[in-house]
Amino acid sequence: MSTTQQYLDQLHTDFTFSTAQLTGIVELFLHDMKEGLQGQASSLAMLPSFLTKPDGQETGIFLALDFGGTNVRVMLIKLTGQGNYTILKRQDVPLSNQSKNYDFTSRTSTAAELFGFLADQLAQLTQPGKTYLLGHTFSFPCRQTGTNQAILLHWTKEINTSGVVGHNVVDLLHQALADRGLSNIQPVTITNDTVSALLAAAYQDRYADIGSICGTGHNTCYLEPKPPRFSHPTYINIESGNFDKISGNKYDALLDQYSSRPGAGKLEKMCAGRYIGELLRLVLLDVVTQGLLFNGNCPVFLQTVGALSGWDVAVLQDAAARPEQISLWLAKHSSPTAVSLDDREVLQHSACLIATRSARLAAASYAAILKHIDPTLNSLHTISIDGSLYEKLPGYADTISQTLQELVGVKAGQIKCVLTKDGSGIGAAIAAATTKKNRGSQITT
Repeated sequence: MSTTQQYLDQLHTDFTFSTAQLTGIVELFLHDMKEGLQGQASSLAMLPSFLTKPDGQETGIFLALDFGGTNVRVMLIKLTGQGNYTILKRQDVPLSNQSKNYDFTSRTSTAAELFGFLADQLAQLTQPGKTYLLGHTFSFPCRQTGTNQAILLHWTKEINTSGVVGHNVVDLLHQALADRGLSNIQPVTITNDTVSALLAAAYQDRYADIGSICGTGHNTCYLEPKPPRFSHPTYINIESGNFDKISGNKYDALLDQYSSRPGAGKLEKMCAGRYIGELLRLVLLDVVTQGLLFNGNCPVFLQTVGALSGWDVAVLQDAAARPEQISLWLAKHSSPTAVSLDDREVLQHSACLIATRSARLAAASYAAILKHIDPTLNSLHTISIDGSLYEKLPGYADTISQTLQELVGVKAGQIKCVLTKDGSGIGAAIAAATTKKNRGSQITT
């Protein structure tokens, strides 16, 4: 056996979870869910959203603000009932733009600057004198005390804007709107992106009861049938990316060590698009150091933290079908494009292992949730999934479905996974609509 093959075999061991291992993870995840629901010490926060499922008949025109990572999206959405909607206007803008000399995600940026920027984007979709109810998707861990009361617990996805942690996010946005004379924009709900994705799916599908994000970040929510302290079924934001009962490998340890929150977000760091590119970089850097890739000559880009993203994983994973992609990929990174057959195998195999592990771990968390809400799987369940990994990473969606079949067996036919495109934006509008429907036009801030 060649040295390269031995190394690939070791990588396979490092990044692969067997069905038995995943079954163990399901039980550990389920345990932490139950502990978190009861307010006991748990890696899973189990945060109530104060929202329940829509009935699909919500109507009206609503503003949606979707802030979930390095880009923000604002939308004007018309809900027409029967599960139907139309996006009237939409604008996507980055929160960091070097060419325009701003970065609202850095520690040197303030809450007033960040939320002022968000208010400015919303203003571009509205007309003076016309009132808009706003649903806000805010995809970071928050402690909610009402439909529009959310205290940021901590940033994730390497965002570090100062003056936001420990504050009510709705108050910050409301102040920014007031400072600009935008009293016609009235924030009524704030939701996690998983809850928004699930709301968007449930608006059209009554069996949708689990929502997940597989994109820049990773998190999942579900409809809890008997939530403590609530008299009706309520969406629970699990904050599943913080699950910490999974043993990682040396690459996971390195990534965690140099992250902004060492020791936290272990599942997210194994699953999310924000991190899988860096995992790939660490693996390839190690292979080069062993002299088993690029003849031991390390390209400059592999020496740069954060140089690779989920896009790089997708390109290399798909390289078996189109080998020329590797040369194009290297050219993009301003690196020599001549590679050997062994080089191509290492690049593709590494990307496949990282992507496959991400999908299988996500599926294990879904299996745990299903076991909690329907232990015998007698009902139909739709898992609504949004995010670039699920939508665009080759084989990712299929791997989730196949892994669920492994874990639940003959009852797998009861489960359907669907892509809910733009769910976090559409769901924000639906959240605002349910608040209007249930409480009239009453606004609390």
